[in-house]
Amino acid sequence: MQQSVVPELAHTQTSPLQWVATATAIAGVVALSSVVQPDAARAAQPGGGKPAAAPAAAPAAAPDTAGVDFPIVCGPTKALVEKKASGDLDGDGRPETVAVVRCDAGSGTPPDGVYVLTQAQGAKQPRVVATLIDPKDRLSVTDFAVRDGAVTATLLGYSSIDVPSCCPDLKQTAKWQWKNGAFIRSTPSEARGT
Repeated sequence: MQQSVVPELAHTQTSPLQWVATATAIAGVVALSSVVQPDAARAAQPGGGKPAAAPAAAPAAAPDTAGVDFPIVCGPTKALVEKKASGDLDGDGRPETVAVVRCDAGSGTPPDGVYVLTQAQGAKQPRVVATLIDPKDRLSVTDFAVRDGAVTATLLGYSSIDVPSCCPDLKQTAKWQWKNGAFIRSTPSEARGT
């Protein structure tokens, strides 16, 4: 048997003094690590060191039709919002609301008005910025939508003043888009009279 060149290991037996020294050293490292923190700007970021993206701003709310003074004359009755839809019509990143409004007549077929509302940032109340259909045109609006920056609707009307207001005899499709500072009306190819 070959003799070890190293004398018998002196540390085969630990003394209580060694345990106390080790425990004290570990406690010191733990205490020091809780006090010394890396600078926030230099701390390692998740995702390979790239700074975290700032949270996205909440999208602007579409203007509400409640309390809006629509340019429709209803006499003793009040204006009634029949339909509404919202979307960014002018490309500014803020939604507009388009409202189909008629007088709350109770019977008959009162004509509709179609109005575009916007609300400036910080403004308390939305305002009407465009009239797409004036009630004086004696039209009723069906199949109304706001999509892809355009307003579309099916319009029911009358061929003459002799046609009773209960029974419109004309049907057409209309589309409005914001171009060069105004809403431009077009008639899609599927539009037809009845």
